Amino acid sequence: MAIDYRGDPPQLIPASYLKYYLPYFTPQEVERLSEKQRGKLSVTQEEKARQQACGFIEAIGADIGFPRKTIATAQNLYHRFHLFFPRKDFAYHDVCIAALFVSCKIHDTLKKTRDVLIASYAVRFPDRAAKAKAMGGEIDIDPNQMEHDRQRLLAIERLIVETICFNFNTRLPFPYVIKISRAFGASKKVSKLAYRLATDSFRTLVNLEYPPHVVALGCLYLAALLSSFERGTTPEQPGQNNAHQIAATLSTSGDWGRQFQAHIEDIEEIAHEVIDLLISASQTATTANTSPQTPSSPSPHLSRTSAAPSVQVPYKADQLIRLKIVMRETEHPPRNRDSVAGGQNIEFDKSTSTFLGRNDKTVRFMFAPPGMVDDA
Repeated sequence: MAIDYRGDPPQLIPASYLKYYLPYFTPQEVERLSEKQRGKLSVTQEEKARQQACGFIEAIGADIGFPRKTIATAQNLYHRFHLFFPRKDFAYHDVCIAALFVSCKIHDTLKKTRDVLIASYAVRFPDRAAKAKAMGGEIDIDPNQMEHDRQRLLAIERLIVETICFNFNTRLPFPYVIKISRAFGASKKVSKLAYRLATDSFRTLVNLEYPPHVVALGCLYLAALLSSFERGTTPEQPGQNNAHQIAATLSTSGDWGRQFQAHIEDIEEIAHEVIDLLISASQTATTANTSPQTPSSPSPHLSRTSAAPSVQVPYKADQLIRLKIVMRETEHPPRNRDSVAGGQNIEFDKSTSTFLGRNDKTVRFMFAPPGMVDDA
């Protein structure tokens, strides 16, 4: 249980505090933490801010040339950070840059702090970047300002690595998408769509809620639905199953659940979260004539950020909505999930970040949830 000692005299604060790494959270835990950190923002405003941040990370990663694993991990680190720290206390671009910097180190795609900052300036100030490019140089930034930004980046970087308890092990759904698609005999078209949906899943919170192989199954299920909904069957190559067959298999419980250690209720929840993202993106693209992966900015001062789309969605909003209605009519009731906190109660109405970023007390960071490590 995390106890809020803020306001107490320093001598009354314990000299040692344990913080456990939680690889995944239940949807209820995510909702509680998100509600606490969003402050006065509405759910819609929070979602717009989240998409803006993910687009910002995407744009910087594309500009530098980072692989997908680095960009996806940075987006996930951003989401995790704001489960523990209020959005009002940090500028979104500072957290995004710090998350990308940490992700560089996790995946050994190392870049200097200056390189990441320069790329972020080019995204934040496109007019100045275009002018500098035309003159054959890089964007001109005041050295004092860059040093100030660098110090702020390093401070947030510390908070991020403490948030993950210095556990740099990471698993992503991308390799699972490929292996599971082969196991189900999916066509190359369906497999590619599932891979792109897995890429877009990092714009949601599903990768904080479910293991990567379950996310991969959810993306394959949605890819099969998108490829078969309101469409006739098409012949596949020998040894392959068409999208209708894959969707039918994953829509009912069967041997695949035991084989892949997954629950149908979970993959349905993942499919719903991703299709909600696609619906929102398609509606935004229709009304604002923007990229399907670049929802409108939550406020005018954020609109300078251009975000590179991760996938083109060849579906209209009304078609996606019809599919979602069908999914709702056939879905299974959500299952009750046990928290990975090892059965111990987690007090969400107290600050779980009280000791992060402090030097006056000792914090022991555990690489696993309670009950799974020896904390003696």
